[in-house]
Amino acid sequence: MSAIFFQIQTGVDAVLTEEPTEKTMTILELMTSGGVGGILIMVTLGILSIFAVYIFLERFGAMRNANKVDPNFMNNIKDMVMDGKLDAAGALCKSESTPVARMIAKGISRIGKPLGDITQAIENQGKLEVTRLEKGLPMLATISGGAPMIGFLGTVIGMILTFKEMANAGGQIKLDMMAEGIYTAMTTTVAGLLVGIIAYFGYNYLVTRVDRVVYKLESSAMDFLDLLHEPA
Repeated sequence: MSAIFFQIQTGVDAVLTEEPTEKTMTILELMTSGGVGGILIMVTLGILSIFAVYIFLERFGAMRNANKVDPNFMNNIKDMVMDGKLDAAGALCKSESTPVARMIAKGISRIGKPLGDITQAIENQGKLEVTRLEKGLPMLATISGGAPMIGFLGTVIGMILTFKEMANAGGQIKLDMMAEGIYTAMTTTVAGLLVGIIAYFGYNYLVTRVDRVVYKLESSAMDFLDLLHEPA
């Protein structure tokens, strides 16, 4: 009898000491457990994240190429212009194919006209180059500000659905039902914040890169205009 009692007691202790296993949800399950509204919000945020990454990589490559300016470029241009080799100077600008080179090429093509016309042509070309560099940056800024709001919209929708289920349940409200709806709704806010943060830092980084190019454009324009002011 003691042996049988010991076996029964051991089985009871095993059942009592067995810890409950927590059910974890994968990221995909969290994304799809918010109903149709939550899925649409997550898909929208996914599309925006793709756009943000594409714009950043494309603009990063363009600005990296724009910053590749030969340190001796302006010295070579100065020597050619002083020697009257305007065609060679124009050909050198075309071979460089950078914002600085295109701006200087515009100024070279205006040599012989009044200095005011040359200055205006250089300024217009510089503005055009900056506009080209900033292509896509407004979209990236919009994503950085809009993605968190879209994520919060998904959270509000999820909370509305949660309260609706609570109302339909009447007096039989279960905490696990509330918790599941709340953390499912919060996933859209997390996703929106992640997309917004990535786009925000990417936008500010690209803006600093544009400022570097603008500085080079201004410096090169001043050097070229000073060259035209020098006596022949």
